[in-house]
Amino acid sequence: MSNDQDANRRRFLQFLAASPLMAAGAGSAFAETLLPKPKLPDPLMWAPLDAADLIKEPKQAVNVFDFEPVCRQNVPPAHFAYMASGIDDEVTLRANREGFLKFQLRPRRLVDVSKVDMKTNILGVTYDTPIFIAPIGGQRSFHADGEVGAAKAAKAGNHLQILSTASSMGVEEVTAARGQPIWYQLYATNKFEVAKHHVQLAESQGATVVAITVDRSGGRNQEALARLIKSDTRDCKGCHDNSSLVAQQKSKPIYEGADLTGLTNIQSSAMSWDYAKRIRDATKMKVVLKGILAWEDAKIAAENGFDGIIVSNHGGRAGDNGRSSIDALPEIIEAAGAMPVLVDSGFRRGTDIVKALCMGAKGVAVGRPYLWGLGAFGQPGVERVLELLRTELRAAMQQVGAPSIKHLVPAMVRRA
Repeated sequence: MSNDQDANRRRFLQFLAASPLMAAGAGSAFAETLLPKPKLPDPLMWAPLDAADLIKEPKQAVNVFDFEPVCRQNVPPAHFAYMASGIDDEVTLRANREGFLKFQLRPRRLVDVSKVDMKTNILGVTYDTPIFIAPIGGQRSFHADGEVGAAKAAKAGNHLQILSTASSMGVEEVTAARGQPIWYQLYATNKFEVAKHHVQLAESQGATVVAITVDRSGGRNQEALARLIKSDTRDCKGCHDNSSLVAQQKSKPIYEGADLTGLTNIQSSAMSWDYAKRIRDATKMKVVLKGILAWEDAKIAAENGFDGIIVSNHGGRAGDNGRSSIDALPEIIEAAGAMPVLVDSGFRRGTDIVKALCMGAKGVAVGRPYLWGLGAFGQPGVERVLELLRTELRAAMQQVGAPSIKHLVPAMVRRA
């Protein structure tokens, strides 16, 4: 018998569906409902197994996973695939969820947690929660509300928001919707003048921190995306002009006025520590490095006076190194010293967030979950996703005996 668990499960379900013990009509319905579908939800065990069970409005959601199948139903296949896919075998994509199983929480009891204060200070600004919105480009391809809808949802819960270089809406417009300064995430390219243009434009429009993405050093083999695109019957040329690099970036406001001459892509394969320091010297904004996964780099960042680090593997979309962000977090916090460390990639539950905060992270970013909410219901969907995560975080803090963020300490988490 095959050792392939998915294949064995499929055969077992087919056997059950054909069994005379099941009613004739029920057998085929059972098989149709339970047999694995292409690109299973994240994760399968919590996803609706029948399209008739999908939530119809945000308030019906009991966890963030309820939004994923609705988003897939609403969003064009190619756009959904771009968000959902990882790289190569998607080992890192899976590791980001499996990584949390390596760590256990150690609850403290008989602590008054009738009131929980989730306020936190990130680079001098106080937010009502350590949960913040990760940068994701092209959000209008998921819903017309786009990044402005996400900003309004962030405002409702007082969350930090980081805006992507690939945003379909500008820094000024999104800042106005957020009602408070946002951070700007930079894809620097190999041409310093482009990086300088982006950073100074973002600064002039109100951004206060720039997060330099340092993990776009090469191409991305998004196999799942390539396969799922084939199921999209639309003509991509109707929305995307790929005739040149300039044409590709035309719909992204941050590129207005940028000279892309000499570039063939927006990767940063030539980025070095000196390059990053030049970007820092070109702006008055605080500068954090996004995509650090090794303690050696954290140590260099601290020694060179950067303002912070975001531990990130780009949600499994930059490379397939196989290591989760939560697994890399402890060594980076130790090496960073007093420099604040934030983290993203794979966070879906309040307990996930508490584990990172106990380790010493100052904030935790969510990406795909709020995009599921956006694709499913627009701004109200994002609001509900963030509300669910805040509710779970509060409950998780109560369970470990932490009435405030400062009470979350390393002793409360251990490696399994």
